[in-house]
Amino acid sequence: PKVGSRRNGRSGARKSARRIPKGVIHVQASFNNTIVTVTDVRGRVISWSSAGTCGFRGTRRGTPFAAQTAAGNAIRAVVDQGMQRAEVMIKGPGLGRDGALRAIRRSGILFRFVRDVTPMPHNGCRPPKKRRV
Repeated sequence: PKVGSRRNGRSGARKSARRIPKGVIHVQASFNNTIVTVTDVRGRVISWSSAGTCGFRGTRRGTPFAAQTAAGNAIRAVVDQGMQRAEVMIKGPGLGRDGALRAIRRSGILFRFVRDVTPMPHNGCRPPKKRRV
């Protein structure tokens, strides 16, 4: 009897069958890491990558080059599924913003707009106490 066949048998064939012409690329660039997520227009995740999963560790995760590598990995998967157009949402203050954007531009995906969706408080919570070094 097959036990747990759903877990270990990754259904890769079903994933590649879906053709997605248009999508959204979300880039979250913190100071320590950069996460690139590619979703369809409804927000379902198709592929994602981060500087950490690309093998960068420690301080190097926050660099623009690590973000470039992560964005390239995330986008390579969706270009095979036929994505041509995308919208880019960039969130966060990190160094990986420009690196990820450069990789997206180089990948040959046309994007209509680049939107900055960094959350800005309209004087919300009290901030943490200033760090002393």
